[in-house]
Amino acid sequence: MTLGSHSALRGGIHSARLVSHASEPYLGPRAIQTSRRPLRSLSESEGRMKQTIRLTVNGREYSLEVEPRLLLAHLLRDHLDLTGTHIGCETSLCGACTVLVDGRAVKSCTLLAVQAEGRQVTTIEGLAEGAGPDRLHPLQEAFWNEHGLQCGFCTPGMIMTAHQLLQDNAEPSEDEIRHGLEGNLCRCTGYQNIVRAVQSAAAEMRGR
Repeated sequence: MTLGSHSALRGGIHSARLVSHASEPYLGPRAIQTSRRPLRSLSESEGRMKQTIRLTVNGREYSLEVEPRLLLAHLLRDHLDLTGTHIGCETSLCGACTVLVDGRAVKSCTLLAVQAEGRQVTTIEGLAEGAGPDRLHPLQEAFWNEHGLQCGFCTPGMIMTAHQLLQDNAEPSEDEIRHGLEGNLCRCTGYQNIVRAVQSAAAEMRGR
């Protein structure tokens, strides 16, 4: 219970006490009840609230029934089993949940699944689509070759953000790379090898 709600309850009960002195004995918290209607069961409420959305994820079309409150991050992980999208903070600070929505990097913990209706979503699992069997995207290769990861938790989000960066700027400077990735946190590498990985991937992608 928050301080605000606790204060509101205390105020409500106190008011009931003041009124009761002038009219009838205090009956406790029961005196301030405003409704005796039975509460709906949770399953009944959820069933009524679900709605159907259609979206494309990694080139595959889906039609899903979801609750309006469901985050895109949880849709990807819990409904589509795309667990490469990591959840680190759920407050949009860490960037571990970054995916591409219509080609733009989006922190999927900030987007409701229903807001992805009709959109094209790409996760780390789908980034190498079209590269050929057993092939990685140049960014994935570069992070491996340049040791741009340690624990790997931030890596999918870092790569997806770097993907948009290189789409917008094929030859970024070191400062531009650092600025482009500043919304993604890494607690292991110190960012040096991540910057090198993006530079390496940029050179590889320009040469194609």
